[in-house]
Amino acid sequence: MIRGKFIALEGGEGAGKSTQARLLADALRSRGETCVITREPGGTAGAEAIRGLLLGTEGEGWHPRAEALLFAAARSDHVERLIVPALARGDWVICDRFVDSSRAYQGGGGGLSDAEVLELHQIGSGGLLPDLTLLIEVAPEIVTQRLAARDGDQADRIGGRDASYHAAVAAAFRRFAEAEPGRFARIDGNGSAEVVHAAVMAALGPVLP
Repeated sequence: MIRGKFIALEGGEGAGKSTQARLLADALRSRGETCVITREPGGTAGAEAIRGLLLGTEGEGWHPRAEALLFAAARSDHVERLIVPALARGDWVICDRFVDSSRAYQGGGGGLSDAEVLELHQIGSGGLLPDLTLLIEVAPEIVTQRLAARDGDQADRIGGRDASYHAAVAAAFRRFAEAEPGRFARIDGNGSAEVVHAAVMAALGPVLP
């Protein structure tokens, strides 16, 4: 059996990743492909439980190393129980965030080194990387409008961090895309969902059957 394709959508808060994951899955299914949409942290019962620990606003939260370990643990279960079996069946896996979010948030924003985050990923998930990572980039002023409409004042623990943290995250994503142009496709996410979807499909050309 031919191995499936693994596509990750990355970007900061309010980039529209979930919407684009759904539109991409619909487009692939219309071509006769079998798709699994999933997310991080989450995707399995265990990983969803860890998601609650990470994003809930109760208590004092986690220091950066503990946060990175929790994300790596959630990802390990997700990869083992959902992603690898789906790829082995020949399915497309479309994931809203993957290891590059840990690199950007716990690394770029939280101060861990990229080597530390990637070492955790190697231990927990065998170093699995997507076939293509779609980095959706949105101007900060548009993000602010989208988040106000979506969340009001109810942001989760990570989304509610200050502007300097999120600027560091965005800068880290840009560095990764510049360093690995063969794995990343940079998508202008400032337009309508339909316009962004068209850019996603164009970027997906090299991996489409």
